[in-house]
Amino acid sequence: MPFQAGAGRGRRAQRRHGTEGDPASEGGDDRSGGGRSKDPVEQARAICLRLLTGTPRTRSQLATALRRREIPEEAIEAVLSRFEEVGLIDDAAFAGAWVDSRHHGRGLARRALARELRTKGVEPAVIDEAVARLDPEQEEETARALVERKMHATRGLDRQRRVRRLAGMLARRGYPEGLALRVVREALEAEGEDPEELDRHLPTD
Repeated sequence: MPFQAGAGRGRRAQRRHGTEGDPASEGGDDRSGGGRSKDPVEQARAICLRLLTGTPRTRSQLATALRRREIPEEAIEAVLSRFEEVGLIDDAAFAGAWVDSRHHGRGLARRALARELRTKGVEPAVIDEAVARLDPEQEEETARALVERKMHATRGLDRQRRVRRLAGMLARRGYPEGLALRVVREALEAEGEDPEELDRHLPTD
């Protein structure tokens, strides 16, 4: 599932006002068209439908967008609850798809995935369930693949810098330090590095 919003109308205006990419700014001005209803529920529904056309969104993201458009809280609650009832908003499905997409596409580990979902307003229990889909074996397998792809770019560096570069790459993707160091050590040993020399540069778990 792609998670990049499509280009919307008013791109130049968004850039001018520094709001490009902001869910609250997408979908144009509700006042355009002249004949649109001023009923806040109808306005909220129209805004949400436009935002959901480009990419999936969480309930929290939509609520934030509506508040920025000064939609009353009663209308926000009514519309978002109705959208959840009919399946237009589904934070659990969003979180599951996000985990699959970002893990397979970017190699992110559970820690990094949970951090991203928190920024999107997903509830902690929903996040825990989504990231639990990545078992430790799968996470370690992905870490090994990431290191293998990066190994060629570190050849020629001294041993200590190479260890830091590879372990740091995994850390930025959310892998625990112990796992990162173990995977890096095993990869370097497989390439012919002396285990005793590696012990001088790799801290123990």
